[in-house]
Amino acid sequence: MRFLLVFFVFSIFISTNLFSQNIDNEKLIKSTITQFFDAMRKSDSTAAKKLFYKDASLKTVMTKKDGTLMVQKESINELLKAIGTPHKEIYDERILTWDIRIDGALASAWCDYAFYLDEKFLHCGVDAFQMVKKDNEWFILDITDTRRKTNCEATATNEIDSVMNRWHHAAAVADEDVFFGLMTSNADYIGTDPTEHWKRDELKKWSEKYFQRDSAWDFKPKKRIVYFTANGQYAWFDELLDTWMGDCRGSGVLVKTVDGWRIEQYVLSMAVLNDLTKGYIKLLDEYKKK
Repeated sequence: MRFLLVFFVFSIFISTNLFSQNIDNEKLIKSTITQFFDAMRKSDSTAAKKLFYKDASLKTVMTKKDGTLMVQKESINELLKAIGTPHKEIYDERILTWDIRIDGALASAWCDYAFYLDEKFLHCGVDAFQMVKKDNEWFILDITDTRRKTNCEATATNEIDSVMNRWHHAAAVADEDVFFGLMTSNADYIGTDPTEHWKRDELKKWSEKYFQRDSAWDFKPKKRIVYFTANGQYAWFDELLDTWMGDCRGSGVLVKTVDGWRIEQYVLSMAVLNDLTKGYIKLLDEYKKK
């Protein structure tokens, strides 16, 4: 019996450790890919080159107008030359979703994206990254992408979903830089308590102790509806969240900036069932009388 208990505890320790390692590796993989697209936006071919493993490859899978398949190969040097050659427009490839799989020193990242020249939308598709780990750093081994101009109608909504999902995930893994980086400097955060109304930096100071843990808080989106202003510069949303408090409602406003969509306001509220409202009011009254 004692042996089984020790084995059980050891198994939990190993599983927890592997889970933690995967979270750390996911962060590093996302960082490498994000650095690559940041370098592309800045026309910095030197910074981009450092992110590729030796003999890395680049391919595009396309369907011609006649329906035949075409696989177009390009050398990394050609890509780096295109990035570094002076051009007026910003090459802006925006990652919308992440699906990362890891096995030891090998990883794959399946990413939906939208590509823009400055703010002009050109095409959408999928970037399939093959990544390899060396000396505790992840490098790009291969990029195979698809490109299309059809079925991109949901691109703007996907961008909002990507930002909000990244924001919630950053809190779940206590990534302070990503969490607050996705908010405007003057953003408002309104919590469930009547006293909780903070500007971004006030929230950062208040939540410092939470972000020192492995997870600040873990709110999982279950459903989200996104709306846009006529000029496309602002978006607002409401979402249903699975939290430690039960179902909660989140709503807010995002603004399109030169760095992409950023959260300008977020309002969190507890979703109380109608049948429980009277009991909830009674609890509040009893609390106020104390």
